[in-house]
Amino acid sequence: MRGFIAFSAIASAFCTLPQTTQAKDVIHPNVVLIITDDQGYGDLGVNGNPHVITPVIDHFASESIRFNQFYVSPVCAPTRSSLMTGRFSLRTGVRDTYNGGATMASEEVTIAEMLKAAGYATGMFGKWHLGDNYPSRPNDQGFDESLNHLSGGMGQVGDFTTFFKKDRSYFDPVLWHNGKQEAYNGYCSDIFAEAAISFIEKNKDNPFFCYLAFNAPHTPLQVPDEYYQQFKDIDPSSGFTNDNRPFAGMSEKDKEDARKVYAMVKNIDDNLETLFEKLKELKIDKNTVVIFMTDNGPQQTRYIAGMRGKKGDVYRGGVRVPFYLKYPAAFSSDKDIETTAAHIDILPTLADICHADIPADRKIDGHSLLPLIKGNQVDWADRSLFFYWTRRYPELYNNIALQNGNYKLVGKTDYNAPIEDFELYDIQSDPYELNNLVSDKETIATQLKEELDQYYHELIQSKNIQNPPLAIVGSENENPIILNRNDADGERGIWAQEEIYGKWNVHVLKGKYNIRYKFIKPVDPNGQLYLEVGPIVNKMKVDGAEPVDIIEMKNVEFPEMDCEIIPFYQTGGKRIFPFWMELERID
Repeated sequence: MRGFIAFSAIASAFCTLPQTTQAKDVIHPNVVLIITDDQGYGDLGVNGNPHVITPVIDHFASESIRFNQFYVSPVCAPTRSSLMTGRFSLRTGVRDTYNGGATMASEEVTIAEMLKAAGYATGMFGKWHLGDNYPSRPNDQGFDESLNHLSGGMGQVGDFTTFFKKDRSYFDPVLWHNGKQEAYNGYCSDIFAEAAISFIEKNKDNPFFCYLAFNAPHTPLQVPDEYYQQFKDIDPSSGFTNDNRPFAGMSEKDKEDARKVYAMVKNIDDNLETLFEKLKELKIDKNTVVIFMTDNGPQQTRYIAGMRGKKGDVYRGGVRVPFYLKYPAAFSSDKDIETTAAHIDILPTLADICHADIPADRKIDGHSLLPLIKGNQVDWADRSLFFYWTRRYPELYNNIALQNGNYKLVGKTDYNAPIEDFELYDIQSDPYELNNLVSDKETIATQLKEELDQYYHELIQSKNIQNPPLAIVGSENENPIILNRNDADGERGIWAQEEIYGKWNVHVLKGKYNIRYKFIKPVDPNGQLYLEVGPIVNKMKVDGAEPVDIIEMKNVEFPEMDCEIIPFYQTGGKRIFPFWMELERID
């Protein structure tokens, strides 16, 4: 077994594209990067699912370069930060999906910023989940055009324009177009795909990067009825009689969830058919790099090609996803690559293909996949991959793993556990992670644990973990600013509770502010509103006869400072945290 390899800090040298007749003059091909949300490896017909209907993606896969051992993080925001930067998520400041841990540092260089510097038009459509306030929004991070929802999903507490719509949050939403609220008609996946196609049409004559990040099939599982009707009578647990792979039992709720997920995936498939046809119509399909992938395993129990685990797990069912890349002008199609690849490889790969300058002033953890695509050997094929997932920060040896070559060490134990409490799998001979070899191969397990420790201690000391990214309050780039619950730090598990301790970590610019506080439901009057901003504490008595859900403070003055904003309303023995707060600088 090889020693500590990690993902190399040295950026891959540019590789010239194959000098085919079609590609030799193409220096900057277009790029369309498609990612779906919580669509597992098994949620495609091409991967053996007899129930889901994905003819377009299946056909696309058949014409693509297929990376069959492609890995991501167990959950969405970490995957997206690594995808965008080529770096481990902890380096970027992303450590959670909410609780103030899903904001990427503005100093990070994204694919969009890299390609924009090379002359590309850039657009993103759908789920961002890397910060909802300046300077971490998509329009702050290199995208010329952006249309996105907030936080980790529509209908979630952070996406406050859709949260109160409940079972209609995916329909007729208010979204954020270039940082401003706009109302849209229709179903969310249709809206994002149509906006992406419009962007492609506007930029067809020059190089463009289109990032289409569907929020489906993430919960809430809402889908147009015409799609649900196609799946309402299926039994998602059937059809596997002669399949000897492991298959988890499904409850009736799991089955109903699968029906809705498959309907949402069918809608995505239809939208991609329209997008692919548009590329052909514009005669740019051959000189466009198209990537399809998903961000992690499925959230619910259903078919996952026999793999163990699901979203949030470090087992393969949580971190192995489909990844298909097609570039007809330069690469032969219908090719399988079994070398391990990961989300951190996408930025360096696109840098190579698009002849863009990779960031040279920071550690890039990924490698360019272009040599593999061209059929060449690489010296990093047996590198180590580090996986973790727990809330707030990585918990030492709890839901944490290190994979090197064929071997994978999994920790589902305590910080001081002996090596025999770990799990060791040979994922080549045991791809379903069923046979724990730790007792038989203790030396290998111990070596992997030493590597895992190196990763853990290096990454938790990352600059952006020690000094987390801050939203900027009072900037002309976002005034007023609305601080939402997804980005609220404080007590674990802040969601829709009334009585919970929360705060926002910010940089406040000097000035006077008008402030509005929105509460998740009307609060009783005749209470006290408190606002702690660093060392400055403001208190205001609230009088009234009827409950209110919005309270205002006016002409509140702050100096410039890095600080915590801690608001709460005290009434009747309750201490209530606002649902969101809006701060508008007025001088």
